Amino acid sequence: MTALTGPAHGTWEPQPAARWEDGLLSGNGRHGALVFGDLNTERVVVTHHTLVAPGGDGANRRPPRLAAELPALQDRLLAGDRTAAEGFTDGRPCQWVRPFHPAFQVRLDLPSGEGHGYRRSVDFATGVVRTECADWTSQVFVSRADDVIIQHVTAPEGALGISLDHRLPGAPAGLAVGHGAVLTPEGALLNLRARHPEGDRAFTGVTLIAVTGGTTALAPPGAQIEGARSVLLLTRVLRHTGELDVTAEGRALCDLPLDYDELLDRHAALHRTAYERVTLDLAADPAERALPGSELLKRTGAAALLERLFAAGRYHLLSASGLFPPRLVGLWHGEWHPAWCGAFTTNANLNLQTASAAAAALPEVTEAHAGLIQSQLPDWRDNARVIFGARGVVAPTHTDGETGHAYHFRHEYPLHLWTAGADWLLKPLVDHDETRGERDPRTAAVLAEVALFYEDFLTRTDNDGHLVVVPSYSPENRPANASWGTINAAMDLSAARHALLTAADYHPDTPDADRWRALADRLPPHRINADGALAEWAWPGVEDNYDHRHLSHLYGVWPLDEITPYDTPDLAAAAHRALELRGAENDSAHGHLHHALIAARLRDGEHVAHALDQVLGGDFFHASLMSAHYPNLHVYNADAAHTLPAVLIEMLVQSTSDRLVLLPALPPSLPAGRLTGVRTRFGAEVDLTWAPGRARAVVKPTRTARIEVRTSSGDAEPIDLVAGEDHVLSQGAW
Repeated sequence: MTALTGPAHGTWEPQPAARWEDGLLSGNGRHGALVFGDLNTERVVVTHHTLVAPGGDGANRRPPRLAAELPALQDRLLAGDRTAAEGFTDGRPCQWVRPFHPAFQVRLDLPSGEGHGYRRSVDFATGVVRTECADWTSQVFVSRADDVIIQHVTAPEGALGISLDHRLPGAPAGLAVGHGAVLTPEGALLNLRARHPEGDRAFTGVTLIAVTGGTTALAPPGAQIEGARSVLLLTRVLRHTGELDVTAEGRALCDLPLDYDELLDRHAALHRTAYERVTLDLAADPAERALPGSELLKRTGAAALLERLFAAGRYHLLSASGLFPPRLVGLWHGEWHPAWCGAFTTNANLNLQTASAAAAALPEVTEAHAGLIQSQLPDWRDNARVIFGARGVVAPTHTDGETGHAYHFRHEYPLHLWTAGADWLLKPLVDHDETRGERDPRTAAVLAEVALFYEDFLTRTDNDGHLVVVPSYSPENRPANASWGTINAAMDLSAARHALLTAADYHPDTPDADRWRALADRLPPHRINADGALAEWAWPGVEDNYDHRHLSHLYGVWPLDEITPYDTPDLAAAAHRALELRGAENDSAHGHLHHALIAARLRDGEHVAHALDQVLGGDFFHASLMSAHYPNLHVYNADAAHTLPAVLIEMLVQSTSDRLVLLPALPPSLPAGRLTGVRTRFGAEVDLTWAPGRARAVVKPTRTARIEVRTSSGDAEPIDLVAGEDHVLSQGAW
């Protein structure tokens, strides 16, 4: 085997961030910190997952009451009226979800310096963002242990001014802001209180300043430090209504240990453990590994770039997940009014971003994902009842994290017609249960509610006696010859079948299980169109529209296991043809990487490599290694950053509850490497090493199982795994 040296687990830059998008990131899944690394005016933008602004008509934040009109709509669609669903609305204008926004920036006015020896960096293993030069050093991290943003400044010669500044781009002109500052035995306590111009929403930031040496004086609205050896800042932000007891919040910060090293140790014990579970080494050039991120991004074919983006993607995904999973912007933004409100978009983006959670050993991400679902179940029930007149649950396409009501829709995006969302959102939880070998009763309960919805909704049949999904919607595409709302979208068929069978599997000894399996059996098969491709709508006469960023119709390939080259080769061939015909439309990053995930499942390394090339060569990554939605760094967005690790894992290792697939879609550009710590859905950890002509996998099962192994040749080999006994798979050429 080729000897490998380890990649660096971090990134660095030789200059401060000129744009907030290039600021280095830290987070604990609640608070986020975006660090500029400025020489003379250091700024740390503070964010929190709960900060969403008021806005819009509250009466319109309810699902539309359409259940009474559903039968008539179904009649018209089944009778051939291809535009009938356009009238299935209550006539309201499109109402966006409440927008995510940053809180403020912690501003440090430092003595003037020339910046000799300047470097800013982030250590992925600890989450510490470090800025250093000859004049001073700053270290910032967001503690998982204490839920506080910690900044430590050493050797700040001369005066150091500290303030909390709400003046971020796009902040509402009517934002009512108040500042407070008091001296304390530790140094000073600052606070910033901001109330939105609409409603009673407010947030308060509190910063405790603990000074070692020197003197502290108030310099409203902040504090001035003279002659200190070091300064420690502890910052929290809280969203609230009414007044907040700032004194009590200050006491809570004072109760923490005011020692930087102790605070870091408490945090790192949690963060490092999660981050280091999985590593990827692609035998990259050591000289390229040493480059700053902005330079490495120019070497689009470098293995070192994939190594660093894999590490950064896992780091940012972990850092954005806690109270909630990542938003469209992860957990960070330097301006108010982010694109698409910085919401959770659930018809593609959220699941793509969290796609690596089970395999990449990040249960913290899955738990955050589960928490979002659990918090919104009452609203999901309202959606099912009010829109469809059904029991059970229907998930929305957009959410701000506060409500799960389906109210964001318009003529060309009839998102309230989408019924596959609950199955799509629950799939990562099912994968997690398989990986750990234990079923979460919360997941079991929601699956039963999804099945109840389908019992009530699937009442219409076609001429062959198959159940019909009507109305049906394939996000966010429309047929070439019909309106968006139609019949039997492939995603809807796959989701209904998977949800019913999975619910039955979770509740095997109940009368419901047989009924749900029977319902699944009555769903129609997928349709193969005249081009030999799996059709996006399995209904006669509905024509495909190939040039679209979403690949919803291939849901059965990824993330489901409904269509595979091993079990359903004919359908897999049709799915592959559909993938070949699919255009990139507007070059959205999520479209390219969704394409790559499906190609990997279909064992097509060439298409995986092409999709990666589109992203790596399209200037999608900022110097921070956070990504953009479009090429040329247009629109700050976490899709590419968080999804890329899943693509790299899927092209190297795939698993189901009874199958392990090794090197299914390895591109020739990566001839050697090592992937360690990957978790499988049959309950084992896998370490994989490969080199030209050779490969070796060590399978470390936590439970006994019989599985089949598929290698790059596609041949199957059954093996028996015994819990606690490593199993080595070694071949000359797979």
